[in-house]
Amino acid sequence: MHIDFEPGDYVINPIKKDWGIGQIQSIIGNKVTVNFENTGKQVINIEIIALEKLKR
Repeated sequence: MHIDFEPGDYVINPIKKDWGIGQIQSIIGNKVTVNFENTGKQVINIEIIALEKLKR
């Protein structure tokens, strides 16, 4: 599996858009830690949830 995210990238969770915009903090294997503006830090398994990268 190829991950085309890196720390500092901005993403949204398309399933939970109310979480707001998140910034990737770290990536370990398939677990991505994202700090979302409305819910704080969440650990996302990107094999289950496909985050959408925002163009900034």
